[in-house]
Amino acid sequence: MIRTGQSYPLGATPRPGGVNFSIYSKHCDALELLLFDGPDAREPSRVIRLDPSQNHRTFHYWHAFVPGIGPGQLYAYRAEGRYAPEEGLRYDRDKVLLDPYGRAVAVPEGYNREAARRPGDTVETAMKSVVADLSAYDWEGDTAPAHAFSNTVIYEMHVRGFTRHPSSGVSPEKRGTYAGLIEKIPYLTDLGVTAVELLPVFLFDPQEAPPGLSNYWGYNPISFFAPHYGW
Repeated sequence: MIRTGQSYPLGATPRPGGVNFSIYSKHCDALELLLFDGPDAREPSRVIRLDPSQNHRTFHYWHAFVPGIGPGQLYAYRAEGRYAPEEGLRYDRDKVLLDPYGRAVAVPEGYNREAARRPGDTVETAMKSVVADLSAYDWEGDTAPAHAFSNTVIYEMHVRGFTRHPSSGVSPEKRGTYAGLIEKIPYLTDLGVTAVELLPVFLFDPQEAPPGLSNYWGYNPISFFAPHYGW
C-alpha cells in the first residue's frame, strides 16, 4: 500500500521496506510517479498518482513512500498543468520527466532528444531516473585537501579525452574512464598538480549539438546530481 511519505529529502531515498519519493512542483495540478522494469520499457510497470487529498502534497512538495522496491528501481514523472509559455508554463502530460534530484539516470537505446519537442508520448525515448543508495558508496577514506588554496595547482581535463588515446599509457580496458584517471595520478603529482577539475561530470545530453556533431564537453547538464552514464 502506498503511504504518504515525507517531503524531505528531495529525490528518491531508500528506506527500510521501500523508497521515499519527493519532488518540488509549484504550479502543476496533478503528478504521477511512473515505475519501469527497464530503460527501454514501452510502458510503466506501475503508475502511482500522487493525490493531495491523501496527503501526498505538502506546500509545493509532492511525495509518497512506495514499499517493496529499492535501489536500482527505474522511475520518472508525468506532470499535468496549464500550457502557458508566456508565463513560463509548458505542462504536457505526454512527456516523461526526470527527477531533478535523481542520483543516477538510465538512457534507453532509442533515446531521442527531439521527441521531447514533438507532440506525443515519450515513454520509450525518454531518460529515466534510477533509485540509488548513497550510503553504499565507499569513499575509501577520501578527505578534503589539507593544503591552503593559495598553494593549489588545478589541472582542468576532459574525463574521457584525457586517457582515451593509447598514448596515455593507461590500461586498454580503463581508457576513457574514471578508473583510467586514477592510473594517471602519479603522473599528475609529478607535474606538481594538487587538484583536478573534471569536465564533464554531471549527466549531459550528447545530442545537444548542431547536426552531425556531438556535445563533447558536456555543457548544459541535464542532472546536477547524477554522473554522466557510461564512464
